[in-house]
Amino acid sequence: MANLTLSADDDDTARARAAAQAMGTSLNQLVRDYIAQLAGAHQRAIEADEYLREAGRGNSGGWAFDRDALQRNV
Repeated sequence: MANLTLSADDDDTARARAAAQAMGTSLNQLVRDYIAQLAGAHQRAIEADEYLREAGRGNSGGWAFDRDALQRNV
C-alpha cells in the first residue's frame, strides 16, 4: 500500500474527521475508499469504451440484410 501525503484546510479536515467518526470510520479509510471507487469507475469507463468499440464493428459472418429474402421467409 502506498503512502499519500496531501494538504487540506485545517477546518475542512476537522469537519471531515468528525463526519467520518459519526459514520463509524476514519478519515483515512474514507479517503482510501474514495480512491478505490474513483479508480474502479475509471476502469469501468475504459472497459465500456473498449466494449463499444468492439461491438460497433459487428461480425455478421458475411450475412447482409436482404429485404426480399426476409419477405419470402414470412
